[in-house]
Amino acid sequence: MSKPSYKQDLLRKAKDIKLLICDVDGVLSNGQVIIGNQGEELKTFNIKDGLGLKSLMKHRVEVAIITGRRSEIVEKRCRELSIKHCYQGQSDKVAAYEELCERLSLEPSQICHVGDDLPDLPLMRRSGLGVTVADGHWFVRQKADWVTQSNGGFGAVREITDLILESKGVLEKLHQEYC
Repeated sequence: MSKPSYKQDLLRKAKDIKLLICDVDGVLSNGQVIIGNQGEELKTFNIKDGLGLKSLMKHRVEVAIITGRRSEIVEKRCRELSIKHCYQGQSDKVAAYEELCERLSLEPSQICHVGDDLPDLPLMRRSGLGVTVADGHWFVRQKADWVTQSNGGFGAVREITDLILESKGVLEKLHQEYC
């Protein structure tokens, strides 16, 4: 009997996912925080990532944000995408993770967490599928189940949403809806 391929193993893990948790800076954005002359904070978000997140939610996979920083921009983006679970200013990300598990009655094996730096590692390691972005910290890349091809803020989350949708057998149908 042949050993399952790396992609088959990822798809097997992704098939059980019922919740995708994303960090913000370095994952949903490119990790840069631009502060204007008036003190306003700016970030960029990738539209493709947004469509992927909306597609996941349409197919009954919950989406959550757990981030160490607090930003009105993140609140606005969550409202735009109808993300109901937004935990900002989390110095202890594990507490927010455990609260989400309890609130949604999920086991860690049903969670995919994507992060880019050391504070994300405890959540990635607890989850059924721990993912980092191509430009994630080198140590985090070593510990992740999967490293995306794209950098954070440049479509990495879309790769993850596509993998989860593919594992559930709905990605091709979703693509056909646009043809």
